[in-house]
Amino acid sequence: MKHVVIVGNGIAGITCAIKLREKSSDPITIISAESEYFFSRTALMYVFMGHMKFSHLHPYEKEFWAKNNIKLVYNEVVEIKPEENLVVLKNLEKITYEKLIIANGSKPNRFGWKNQNASGVVSLYHKQDLETIENLSKSCKEAVIVGGGLIGIELAEMLHSRNIKVTMLVREAGFWNNVLPIENSELINQHIQMHNIKLRLNTSLKEIIANEHGEAIGILTDKNEVINCTLIGLTVGVSPNIDFVKNTSIATAKGILVDRYLQTNINNIFAIGDCAQQKIPIDKRPAVEAVWYTGRLMGEALAQTIAGQKTEYKPGMWFNSAKFLDIEYQTYGWVSAIENETESHFNWVNKQDSKAITIAFNKNNNQFLGINTFGIRMRQAFFEDVFNKNETIDFVINNLEKANFDPEFFKKYENEIKSTFNNKL
Repeated sequence: MKHVVIVGNGIAGITCAIKLREKSSDPITIISAESEYFFSRTALMYVFMGHMKFSHLHPYEKEFWAKNNIKLVYNEVVEIKPEENLVVLKNLEKITYEKLIIANGSKPNRFGWKNQNASGVVSLYHKQDLETIENLSKSCKEAVIVGGGLIGIELAEMLHSRNIKVTMLVREAGFWNNVLPIENSELINQHIQMHNIKLRLNTSLKEIIANEHGEAIGILTDKNEVINCTLIGLTVGVSPNIDFVKNTSIATAKGILVDRYLQTNINNIFAIGDCAQQKIPIDKRPAVEAVWYTGRLMGEALAQTIAGQKTEYKPGMWFNSAKFLDIEYQTYGWVSAIENETESHFNWVNKQDSKAITIAFNKNNNQFLGINTFGIRMRQAFFEDVFNKNETIDFVINNLEKANFDPEFFKKYENEIKSTFNNKL
């Protein structure tokens, strides 16, 4: 019997544990300091907005773990000793392992701003963050969100639902326009402002203003504008949560370096999820993938390897989804923010209905590269097939009805999109 220890109870670690249990009777221990039980992190905002209770975020009953002989340890790992095959907990307890899987997730970025640790300064990642925001929101009238990404817009929507005045600082010229083409970014800019959320574009945080009690009372921008607020959300991305690994013999860069089998430089230590960094990036993917579904896929692949069937991590076609207030966003394949020498974009926008698509294609042979959709649901399986068969943009346009996943009673836009495509291209 080989003891498998997993550090972290997010989607990557939990998936690995459950899939491994299906194939092996080896003892499994999961260690987490964030929460006693696994929860669906992506639904935190819906708890705050009253759509769900926190208990609804637990997909498994509490008895599930004991029934499946998976031991849960609610504590923090402060040290790993690879040479001795053991981890040290905050209470100084030591746990030995034969196989160690580090799935410790991310931590929110903070870049050394003055008073960045003042009371009232929050992030949105951990269960504890939600509890802090809940308490602060009871007396908050105005808030500032620093950062123009997906976590930032989630926090803005949460606070807006409590009638808190929200201002967002975005250092770029448009919301998330380091990822989205300008046509997509402009649609989101307009949509955010329609919801009475203020956007300060091309604006960065200079410092946080705090009172003598260490409480945040405002911010100063790089334009020397003072904005009064008592809640400041720092949502400027996340980084691998690996501080407790850096002084060990485990190789790290931005994250814990792994090969295609998610193995580190030490044979019996592996890393998965947000904290793992591919030594050589896969295709166009970032070396660190802080995305829910890639964490799940890593967990599934590594479970196979630990159980004796060595399995390479193959994430396949890139995809992601999110929500900009009430606009659902999906992306399949690769759509660059700026067209390059071989990539061209077809854009269709219906500003009145806040709908849009952008399709990227190879300008030399019309091969489909990727699609962004806003307010229109598309079938992932359709685009996986298109992507794998190297179909053209013409094929996609001519088969939009097959791609559409919107309910029957939703307004359809295929004819309008096809007409625009024929007129432009």
